[in-house]
Amino acid sequence: MKKPFYITTTLPYVNSNPHIGFALEIIRADMIARYKQSQGFDVFFNTGTDEHGAKIQQKAQEAGVSTQSYVDQYAEKFKALGGMLGLSSDINFIRTTDTHHVAAAQEFWRQCKERGFIYKKNYSVKYCIGCELEKTESELTEGMCPLHPNMELERISEENYFFAFSKFQKQLLDLYSANPDFVVPPSRQNEIRAFVERGLDDFSISRLVSKMSWGIAVPDDAEHVMYVWFDALVNYISAIGWPTDMKKFNRFAIDTGGMIQYCGKDNLRQQAAMWQAMLCAVGLPNSKQIVIDGFITGAGGVKMSKSLGNTIEPTEILKEYDKDVLRYYMAREIHPFEDSEFTMEKFKASYNANLANGLGNLVSRVLKMAETYGVRIPEALLGAGDTENHINNYPIIRESLDTYRLDRALDEIWKMIGEADAFVQKNEPFKKIKIDKEGAEADVAHLLASVFTIANLLEIFLPDTAEKIKTAIREGKALSVPLFMRKA
Repeated sequence: MKKPFYITTTLPYVNSNPHIGFALEIIRADMIARYKQSQGFDVFFNTGTDEHGAKIQQKAQEAGVSTQSYVDQYAEKFKALGGMLGLSSDINFIRTTDTHHVAAAQEFWRQCKERGFIYKKNYSVKYCIGCELEKTESELTEGMCPLHPNMELERISEENYFFAFSKFQKQLLDLYSANPDFVVPPSRQNEIRAFVERGLDDFSISRLVSKMSWGIAVPDDAEHVMYVWFDALVNYISAIGWPTDMKKFNRFAIDTGGMIQYCGKDNLRQQAAMWQAMLCAVGLPNSKQIVIDGFITGAGGVKMSKSLGNTIEPTEILKEYDKDVLRYYMAREIHPFEDSEFTMEKFKASYNANLANGLGNLVSRVLKMAETYGVRIPEALLGAGDTENHINNYPIIRESLDTYRLDRALDEIWKMIGEADAFVQKNEPFKKIKIDKEGAEADVAHLLASVFTIANLLEIFLPDTAEKIKTAIREGKALSVPLFMRKA
């Protein structure tokens, strides 16, 4: 039986169209999932939509539709994004309004409460709807949330249920100490450790139905619904069967050593501390690793966000560019862990230099020469053309993928593209063919094998492009249309 591997993204709110930040997260997670599949793992790749909370209820009211109709409409947009971005076909898509998830969240609540980690009290706090989080004065800048400076903070004063977060300081610090790479990169591990070391405050996990009705009902209390974060985080275990299919749960939550979670840096506290404490509360295994993306920023380094209204939608980019172009840019040109500026000018420049002129030009030249000179790859080599063997022949690429450095893996592949280009320029088989037919054919055979290797290595990153190249090589034909047309 194959060894299991579980990777998940966060679940984006369905309060607007998918934006480029989530495309970044899900593309990168897909590449890791494809890499693990190529290594023979049984991969469970999870994503979906977070469909409860005040933001969503407000958006539905503004649109003049029922909240359920609103979330149904937007959930379909996020689900359709999978095909548009070339994600693995067997990806699991969970909605937090799914019947199984609702039941799982309620059972999780019951177990937390039975173990003494949920209690009720009156409280007053400042609350950011953008973050769906309570804010202390130390977290504010001039009285506003730094992530959502254009949104007024709400003052919540009511009786709510609370999760006893403060009881888990030692367990969390022990978790971080025992797993020095629990959070990637190390700077984020240091950040969350410092947060926990300062002391933890219990956090509210319910809202009054009379004020915010769109949420999962709190067991045995009709006056409250679950706080959106408490509900949504449970998806990571409800997606793999908890609590009804424990065979499946044990396979992907325990036999794997824990789940791998991709998220943005604004999710660090929720994923690396709150969720881990919640898992401890019910005696379930912690995650294996949390991988933190930086923000995609606009021109001048301004954070892109739906609330600021300055996002770029991936669907708009895909109207002009192939999905593999976006996949390439997200993996190689956006820093794996730090903030990166995204502009369409930079996007086009990278496309022309590295895809149209780089990979595309090399493949067109080599395939054209191969067809013209009748050079083919031996069947034995074609049969050995699988991604696993090719990746294992390149330790730098494998090490880069194991440490989520997709950019370095692609740097190594583009180094190979550069070397093949240099070989063409040095040996000039298109000239040599006139005076040394055998030597020119040997040069083209070498180039064809290099391109075939490059295509296999690209399969997890640019699956459609890799398949086009390999198909042309198998058929011994030049490309009728260039892989990437240069943009003026």
